[in-house]
Amino acid sequence: MWLGFKIPINLFSKTTHTLRFASTSLAHFNSPTFSDSEAEEESSSFCTNNTLLSKPHTFHVLQTLNRLHNHPALALSFFTQVKQQGFTHNISTYAAIIRILCYWGLDRRLDSLFLDLIALSKQYPSFEIHDLFEALLEGVDGNHHLLRAFDVFVKTCVSLNMFDEAIDFLFQTRRRGIVPNIFACNFLINRLVEHGKVDMALAIYKQLKRLGLSPNHYTYAIVIKALCRKGELEEVVYVFKEMEETGVTPHSYCYAAYIEGLCNHHRSDLGYEVLQECRMKNAPIEVYAYTAVIRGFCNEMKLDEAESVFFDMERQGLVPDVYIYSALIYGYCKSLKSHNLLKALALHDDMISRGIKTNCVIASYILHCLGEMGMTLEVINQFKEFKDSGMFLDGVTYNIVFDALCKMGKVDDATEMLEDMKGNRMVLDIKHYTTLIRGYCLQGKLINASSMFEEMKGKGLKPDIVLYNVLAAELSRNGHACEDLLDYMEYQGVKPNSTTHKMIIEGLCSGSKVVEAEEYFNSLEDRSVEVYSAMMNGYCEAGLIKKSYKLFLKLSKQGDIAKEASCLKLISKLCEEGDIDKAMVLLKTMLSLNVEPSKIMYSKVLAALCQAGNMKSARSLFDFFIGRGITPDAVTYTIMINSYCRMNCMQEAHDLFQDMNRIGIKPDVITYTVLLDGNLKENLRRHFSPPHSKGKTATLDVSTIWRDMKQMEISPDVVCYTVLIDGHIKTDNFQDAISLFDEMIDRGLEPDTVTYTALISGLYNRGNMGKAVMLFNEMSSKGMTPNSALKRRILKARKMQFHK
Repeated sequence: MWLGFKIPINLFSKTTHTLRFASTSLAHFNSPTFSDSEAEEESSSFCTNNTLLSKPHTFHVLQTLNRLHNHPALALSFFTQVKQQGFTHNISTYAAIIRILCYWGLDRRLDSLFLDLIALSKQYPSFEIHDLFEALLEGVDGNHHLLRAFDVFVKTCVSLNMFDEAIDFLFQTRRRGIVPNIFACNFLINRLVEHGKVDMALAIYKQLKRLGLSPNHYTYAIVIKALCRKGELEEVVYVFKEMEETGVTPHSYCYAAYIEGLCNHHRSDLGYEVLQECRMKNAPIEVYAYTAVIRGFCNEMKLDEAESVFFDMERQGLVPDVYIYSALIYGYCKSLKSHNLLKALALHDDMISRGIKTNCVIASYILHCLGEMGMTLEVINQFKEFKDSGMFLDGVTYNIVFDALCKMGKVDDATEMLEDMKGNRMVLDIKHYTTLIRGYCLQGKLINASSMFEEMKGKGLKPDIVLYNVLAAELSRNGHACEDLLDYMEYQGVKPNSTTHKMIIEGLCSGSKVVEAEEYFNSLEDRSVEVYSAMMNGYCEAGLIKKSYKLFLKLSKQGDIAKEASCLKLISKLCEEGDIDKAMVLLKTMLSLNVEPSKIMYSKVLAALCQAGNMKSARSLFDFFIGRGITPDAVTYTIMINSYCRMNCMQEAHDLFQDMNRIGIKPDVITYTVLLDGNLKENLRRHFSPPHSKGKTATLDVSTIWRDMKQMEISPDVVCYTVLIDGHIKTDNFQDAISLFDEMIDRGLEPDTVTYTALISGLYNRGNMGKAVMLFNEMSSKGMTPNSALKRRILKARKMQFHK
């Protein structure tokens, strides 16, 4: 047997040898002079004359089909009519109509016929389709157009995803001397690749080559795509060499498949190099290749490179299409930065201005980005704008708006939009209901959520684990027991997962039910890292830091580490409580389990050590931090510099400052302020120290730092000016202090309480009571409250002025 198709024997009115006789005996009926009118009359006459017959005879059906050979439409109509009148077609009649359809090249009619035959074979298990092809094989030698039937049958099987049957049929016919059509083979191999059966596709390709198949450029393109799907990018080079050896010119599909494969494996840079090389060699390159590269760079978040390719494409005279714009807009939206969102919107406007029609996919990118950035009102406004433009908006875009409305507490508005969806003949799916139920849960409207849940079930939608997790979180957050929900889930055949347990624990903890969360945690036999992390978070939120730390150690002894967010929360709490030793243990434990702590974790511990004045350990951790290949940012450097300045270790502070500049980290205004403050205090100490004790400690003076700051185009803020003013006053550089105060005013900066206090105190100490009182009154008129010591001084100065 070739195939698993079988037809019951009782469907045939004759035995096999009789059918073969009937098939051959009808050859003399071929009449090339049969006119259209005569053919139509013959077809109509037969159907009319046989209406009263309970069983039209096979011989007469074959006779009429043979007479209608040159009139395929009438033949097919007749074939259908006799079937409707109760005639059961057999191998001979099927073979006859197939011969006609093959002769006239009516592949679509053949495909429809084979679909009926396959359906029939499933209805009647004893039907054997191979008998039909045995009958067709008898006429292949003198009638080569019958080969079309074999190719179309393969395509029909493939279109139904009946790959095993198609492959079996293909090789069986090859053994009978029939060479498969390259287009049918390409169709089979390509569909196998598209369905993830890459190894099978490549195996079929190699076998067909052994049987004499000559691949064309499209075959090679499919093979290249298959190899790229497997990640065997080096093998593609040999495919191109084989094409060159066999004299097959690579089509643009071949290059596009290779470029796309590279980009899909995060080698977009190499993909772009291949594209440029192809262009230099005048190889055929289409817009799709550029689309693949741009999409690849966007997926790798290399947006500058993607934009560069976009401009390069335009320079080559290629017009970007909606897919190019879609890839770029997706990339900019994915980055979730406000300036990138503006670029995405600008690209969208540019696309529209070029007459390229936008679509709901691009709309969903923009709406999702707005939602992720917390711009919920903008989501709704932008949705209305899209809708008013007449654009079709799908279920995804509606769900994004539902989510935005729910976050704004407008769940009822979201529910009203359901009617709008129904009006557009859109079907609500599980995601829409999940969003609305979550929205009601966030408002604490459990009755509404329950009603929505029942409505969803009434429409035949089965709740999934995501929806159950939403319900679990809400029930636990409101203090409800989740046992009933868990039992119902089990009854429905849905098994709780780690997220379910996590949601319940976090819900109980957020509802101040840490004891209940702990009991639930301990009741679980299988605790995942996610569940441990949830309990650790709960302990941290409740201020039970020791318990969270103990749980962390327990998990690490099992060879696992808690989620990064949980470790960061714990390390932050430990540092806040000053338990730096445990924070250090946490970092070392992560490293021992080959998990690299994040930069922010190192920074938290470093800041805590600096705050505690333990600069030796802080410097050791700082150097270790750099040794791990992690570059500290300006904030981390500033924390270290500030701590050294507070401890009067100015040499170390200056060395770090120089190190920042050396590796290209730009100091900010806070860094300069810290350094200026440290140097001014150092100058103050030197100013009041005995002459013999004055040593040169600082390597940079204040004027040098101030000049460097201006050269870096870093504008000093109020705090920076205040530090300088206070420092100059304390070292008796009063005139410089006044000049700085005036400069600050000229820059449009408003002095604060500290600035006024420093200047007024300096004026008072120098005996300039009038100026001090004037500034004090100015400060008070601006609603600033001076400290009690300054207030007493000024009141005393006022009395002195009054007595004078």
